[in-house]
Amino acid sequence: MIHGLRRTETLIPLLSITIVLALFAVTAAVTGRQISLFDGFNTLQGLAQLGFLALPLGLTMIAGEFDVSVVGVSALGGMVAVQLGQQDPLLGVAIAVLVGMAVGCLQGVIIARFRLSSMPVTIATYIALLGLTSVMSGGLTVTYTNIDASLFVDTPVLGLFSPRSLIIIALFVLVAIVLGTTRLGPELRAIGDDRRASRVSGVPVDRRLVGLFATSGAIAALGGALLSFSYSSANPNPGIQPLVLAAVAALIGGISLSGGRGSAIGLFVGAISVAMLSQIVIFAALPGYVTQLIFATFLAFVVLADAPGLRTRFSVAAARIRSRRHVDAATSPIES
Repeated sequence: MIHGLRRTETLIPLLSITIVLALFAVTAAVTGRQISLFDGFNTLQGLAQLGFLALPLGLTMIAGEFDVSVVGVSALGGMVAVQLGQQDPLLGVAIAVLVGMAVGCLQGVIIARFRLSSMPVTIATYIALLGLTSVMSGGLTVTYTNIDASLFVDTPVLGLFSPRSLIIIALFVLVAIVLGTTRLGPELRAIGDDRRASRVSGVPVDRRLVGLFATSGAIAALGGALLSFSYSSANPNPGIQPLVLAAVAALIGGISLSGGRGSAIGLFVGAISVAMLSQIVIFAALPGYVTQLIFATFLAFVVLADAPGLRTRFSVAAARIRSRRHVDAATSPIES
């Protein structure tokens, strides 16, 4: 069973990135457009925007939770960074990250202490944070006037990267190392697989959940701060689409809907796949509804592939076919 989970965890991201790369090549050939280094830069810029949401959301999903509040924390982080970092961008980012960490820590304490499902808690937090961000801005977009900081976060590095994309790639690498070389990775998967059994086996579930949501809040707030610097403004209500795309990235990155499975590498592959799909849409100049259909199709295939009941039915059907073949093979000499 464990082997099957690992195989699915690897298979879905590999299949997703293969399909996306094929679509990327076909679209470029059909449109007659030459793929350039700038296209790679734009794709990584998309990763920089999406990854700061997909990474924390995916980490909570591994533990069997779902942090809806990442978009609200991102919006709050952006607003705090813009309002407090006009003169000192690093100070604004630092305060934003601390605020995001505090919000995540509070959520983790509530979820762990009262044994609550994360969904209603984080939905309430998401709504509250959007309200708070709107109050801070008077319901209006706040302009960031530090042009030097805005230009710096998107400055091309080696023609392919930017400080924003390098930061999110570094975070993916750091999380992959931590989950792969420490007890934290197996413990988060164990919590997602069976929280009660994890407690019995000695896993410090409450501390892990608090730390997980604090980390989620810090990453989301950092992403919001950098995105607001990039846009030279902070939006009090980014809408629900960023959360949807982050969930799609997590799922096609091999994260299980039921928890207990996933990796930072898979999350990275899922996020870069969604960023490349967005670039394909730009290549082909497709209308917005086609983009939604593409993401919906991808998501439908992933959900079907991840459905345990469907996999069980396929396994049973395959076992019956093999059994029938054995029976036919055993009886055919007698009948002859």
